[in-house]
Amino acid sequence: MKKENKQPKHDIQRLVGNTLRWGVTLACVIAAIGGVIYLMEHGGEPMKDYSHFAYGAAAEEHESYTTLSGIVDGVINFTATGWIQLGVIALLLTPIMRVALSLIDFVQERDWLYAGISAVVLAVIISNSLGGVLA
Repeated sequence: MKKENKQPKHDIQRLVGNTLRWGVTLACVIAAIGGVIYLMEHGGEPMKDYSHFAYGAAAEEHESYTTLSGIVDGVINFTATGWIQLGVIALLLTPIMRVALSLIDFVQERDWLYAGISAVVLAVIISNSLGGVLA
């Protein structure tokens, strides 16, 4: 008889479940830190007039929350936008981690159909992410 070092099914399912729980919790905590920073800086200001939206705001302002380097810089400098965007990134990475863990699980179980599907899904996510960065 051949011995197999398979991890029990419920352990990987628990790991996937905990990854989703902790990922969402971490994302909420990070975004909440950004919310607190925002309220500390701008809580006493009057509400802006949003009846007219101004297009073409300063490019450097947008860059602070649309690029990874801008987000990291914002987190280091404790800006509200940087922390909130980091929370969004953590929230986006949570289901990606679920797909990666599922791929590992399916490979360990030698379920090649679902491993292939998971690999394709992960490849599409990564290629789209890199395509957005490289474009």
